[in-house]
Amino acid sequence: MDAFFASYYSHRPVNSTCVGLCEHDHTLPDLSEAGVGDALSDARDLLSASPGGEVGGAREIDQRLARGYLRIQEWEFGSEHFQGGNPSFHTGEAIFGIISLFLTESGPLSERVAAATARMSAIPTFLDQARQCVQESPRSWTERAIRECDGAHALFTDGVEQLAHTMKGASGPVPASAVSLFSAAAEDAVRAFAEHRIWLESDLSHKTHERYACGAEAFDLYMKEGHCLDESAEEVLLYAEDQLAQAETYGAQHCSDFAASNASEVTGRLGDIAPSASEYYDRYGEIWSDVRALSDEKGLVTWPDFPIRYVPRPEWVRSASPHLYFLFYRSPAAFHRPETHEYLVAPLPEEQQANFLRANNDSVIRRNHVIHHGGIGHHIQNWHAFRAESRIGQMAAVDCASRIAMFCGGTMAEGWACYATDLASEAGALSPVEQFAEAVGRGRMAARAIVDIRLHRGEFTLDEAASFYEDRAGMPAAAARGEAIKNSMFPGAALIYLTGTDAIHRLRSEVASRSQGGFDLRAFHDRFLSYGSVPVSLIAKDMLKGDNDAE
Repeated sequence: MDAFFASYYSHRPVNSTCVGLCEHDHTLPDLSEAGVGDALSDARDLLSASPGGEVGGAREIDQRLARGYLRIQEWEFGSEHFQGGNPSFHTGEAIFGIISLFLTESGPLSERVAAATARMSAIPTFLDQARQCVQESPRSWTERAIRECDGAHALFTDGVEQLAHTMKGASGPVPASAVSLFSAAAEDAVRAFAEHRIWLESDLSHKTHERYACGAEAFDLYMKEGHCLDESAEEVLLYAEDQLAQAETYGAQHCSDFAASNASEVTGRLGDIAPSASEYYDRYGEIWSDVRALSDEKGLVTWPDFPIRYVPRPEWVRSASPHLYFLFYRSPAAFHRPETHEYLVAPLPEEQQANFLRANNDSVIRRNHVIHHGGIGHHIQNWHAFRAESRIGQMAAVDCASRIAMFCGGTMAEGWACYATDLASEAGALSPVEQFAEAVGRGRMAARAIVDIRLHRGEFTLDEAASFYEDRAGMPAAAARGEAIKNSMFPGAALIYLTGTDAIHRLRSEVASRSQGGFDLRAFHDRFLSYGSVPVSLIAKDMLKGDNDAE
């Protein structure tokens, strides 16, 4: 495992920064032919040296997940889905290689400025490697890379200017010479991205194909080696189709409970309860405190000594973020985390505030920004994960440039976050309309699983996937298209919401049935979360095996 992590972090330096390890902060990935060859050679050497046999507990889980990760990497290094055929992979790495250094105070500012300067200086070579590597690409992926180039321009002009301005008055001042080098490197990055954008538009955009599917064999690899699922893709598909139908039936049957003619009419009422402009920023913290108090009162789960501070998105990244994969809640670094984590809420606009506040209503704040992300869901799960015995479990679900650090963390990360909303609903945190919205919303989770499987088995085109989201999940056209594109880029990543959530519910029911009336909800959740960000399927097997051994 020492050799595995040494290889992982050296070949994925941006991931290393996001995880909180600073050793590789000055570098970007080497995506030259030689660099990719070295990474592939490492993967094969590690697989051949991987120990066999059972060792038990977290060590056994880590070894299994490491082997699975390496097998997936072997496929990805030779596929069109990542380094070899997706230009957005490269633009995302270059941009978030810089952003990741400034979103949290992971080290002294002067060191982070020096690392950012080195990375920006490396961007021209890095993007040149991208142009050598990517010979053709689906048009939608190229268009995403072009948008990210626009985000890069905003980041390396306005964003860097604002960062440089704050450095001059920062405590522990950055020398003026270092700030000058930082700004000069940003100018090099601007020119490199401008050149790259021209190439994307004038060259790559004319070398397109429609091969969005990874193929059934590769998809099965993600299912088996990443999520460690016993079910086949076909079994998950049939289950998802049944769950989608049930959610649709529920919405049609119960909308009359609210004197409405359809489900959308009911859920649309959630926008009626929203903060005023003067209340907007404070409402996040108020609801967070309310949910924590309820969780403690009901004994749901051990709450962390790791508070959230809801703050407006930093000025230096505001002009860039609309063009990027920019999250409100990015997982804290697993290592060297700050005492308080900042949750970056959408800034209140100067115009059209009524529409903005209606869209960011109390229910959105409660269910999405507090329960799912900043409270019981991702934030508590991350806090427990950082203390896990499993080394992979500590870091797998940390958010990186375009996806989490390791694929195997998905069913836990998103499964728990969606389960958390169910849990909060059981505890009385949601209104009847919100409960209805959650029941109907299960259809969207199921639709994601259906699209994930059908798209990557070649049964849906990208247009058909987007239309499916519009027709069956009620997504607006732009959101449906964006979701389908994201699904196409990351095989096996959209089914984690449904499979992870329902696997946790099944495990809880099984453990409760074996407890003979002595089931402790908080103890169950704490024990479950203690495994860290590893597949729910492996946690379930280990917990049930332990219960059997105890009997």
